[in-house]
Amino acid sequence: MPLREFRCKQCGEKFEELVRNGTKVTCPQCQSEEVESLISSFGFKSSGRSSLAGGCTSCSGGHCSTCH
Repeated sequence: MPLREFRCKQCGEKFEELVRNGTKVTCPQCQSEEVESLISSFGFKSSGRSSLAGGCTSCSGGHCSTCH
């Protein structure tokens, strides 16, 4: 089961949930079913380089003077 990130459209709570296809996801804060799936920012691949959240792809360490 993949771990996915969600945001509640009712209260704005961000949360993670282990889900399968067809699984109904509810907000743990307000129990609303009006949630949207977010694109995970933890790790992604861009132009052949790996990047971690909070870093940038312009340097190998992800933390340099050009990162914002």
